[in-house]
Amino acid sequence: MLVRHGETEWSRDNRHTGRTDVDLTSTGEAQARQAGRLLAGRFFDVVLASPLRRAQRTATLAGWDTFETDRNLAEWDYGVYEGRSTADIAGELGDDWNIWKGGTGRFPAPGESADAVGRRADAVIERLLPTLSAGGSALLFAHGHVLRILTARWLSLPASAGAMFILGTGTVSQLGAEHGIRVVERWNCGS
Repeated sequence: MLVRHGETEWSRDNRHTGRTDVDLTSTGEAQARQAGRLLAGRFFDVVLASPLRRAQRTATLAGWDTFETDRNLAEWDYGVYEGRSTADIAGELGDDWNIWKGGTGRFPAPGESADAVGRRADAVIERLLPTLSAGGSALLFAHGHVLRILTARWLSLPASAGAMFILGTGTVSQLGAEHGIRVVERWNCGS
């Protein structure tokens, strides 16, 4: 199961929130509690959270006081785009800009490429495979872009395919397998 952290001021304002450690808003706290209600009664063999405060606070408000942090679940390092909105950046660089194209053509590279985030997502998947292969379950509390990329990599797609998976704040999603094929079972479930 995947849980994107609840709303922050920056996520509400559509600002790229990578490594800046911002807190949840009151709406974000309510979203985290709602995610907990969606997960109520479930047991997970492994519970991981990003090292960033907003993901850990979401985990706690959702009802998980015990979890391991995994630095590979930290959000994308946006570099020069950190704290800036897509509209602001597009106003400067052109309407065809988006973070998924960073570092190509006339666009400055972000602090980390989508492929670099993909390698971190692959490390999380590799860490979880023994548990999942044995029929166990995992719960991850993290961020929008890293979870979108992790989903793409789960499906054996390139990291940049994460662009195709919109993910709202405070939502719950589920990855799985059917007949040996990795699938998305639920996506972007919220209140």
